[in-house]
Amino acid sequence: MNTDGKHLNFCTSHNTFILAAPSGLNSLLKFMVLKNFSVFILASILFAFTECSQSQQKKEEDKNKDKDKETAQSANYTSPQGYNLNTPLKIDLRTELDEISGLSYYAKDTSVFAITDDNGSLYKIHLTNSFPIEKWKFSKGHDFEDLVLVDSTFYVVASKGIITTFKFVPAQGLVTDTFNLDLAGKNEFEILYHDNASNKLVMICKDCEADNKKAVTAYSFDPVNRTFSNNPFYTIDATEIADKLGMDKVKFKPSGACINPVTNELFIISSVNKALVVADTSGKVKSVYQLDPKIYKQPEGITFTPSGDLIISNEAADVGAANVLIFKYKSTVK
Repeated sequence: MNTDGKHLNFCTSHNTFILAAPSGLNSLLKFMVLKNFSVFILASILFAFTECSQSQQKKEEDKNKDKDKETAQSANYTSPQGYNLNTPLKIDLRTELDEISGLSYYAKDTSVFAITDDNGSLYKIHLTNSFPIEKWKFSKGHDFEDLVLVDSTFYVVASKGIITTFKFVPAQGLVTDTFNLDLAGKNEFEILYHDNASNKLVMICKDCEADNKKAVTAYSFDPVNRTFSNNPFYTIDATEIADKLGMDKVKFKPSGACINPVTNELFIISSVNKALVVADTSGKVKSVYQLDPKIYKQPEGITFTPSGDLIISNEAADVGAANVLIFKYKSTVK
């Protein structure tokens, strides 16, 4: 019994030793687990960082490839002398101007007056400062397409060839009048510009019944006598446009026009044809430039500054915001 007791005590003592050992081992194991876990976390972070860096690098490479691709594509779109039609300064407009359709430059404060084709409001957009857009109501009508400011009188053309004039007179307020082009058939206009040499306002057909597919006719309005001429002002030969575009034929549908004050050339823009036609002031086509549809989603307004800077407006066309594009004129004459 005593021997068993001693053995039992020995075993008890041995067991006590064995029980004490796992406690130290547990601490060691815990330390090793924590250490390994820390290494795992660190490795995971390094792996994630490497993956992120590689992913970012790939995005940058893809972005540069896209830029190179866009640059190569834009190189295919040529420009009139003194301009680069592929690198505009862009001003995005608020949603109220999504249907912007006509422009007229106002040199006194470097702004443009504008209209939209869905309401009879006049807007003033400041180009060189953050002044808010101004707005005045001039008509309850709609479907207005282009705008000209001559002296202190505004002239606005509606799609059916009706010119509305208005001016702000002290003590009288807004004074308006309307004039109709007596032209047979169904006709559509989107252009009105001022020809300084003849002092006439000129409307160019977008789609007039009297025109065939080879011709586009312009009509004039005398702002002094306030009358339309019964005879066409000039006719644009659409076959010349087709030839310069390398096409067999083209139905030319112009959407905006203005005379360049520096070169005295007529710049005619077409949203439908995505083209800019440069002609003399009698409508004789000199050159044609195809426009990048990514830049010119729906160009309908065009005007110039006195120094020749070109300004074009784009309708929103359900793709982002409407905008105004500015192209600086760089004279090639030394």
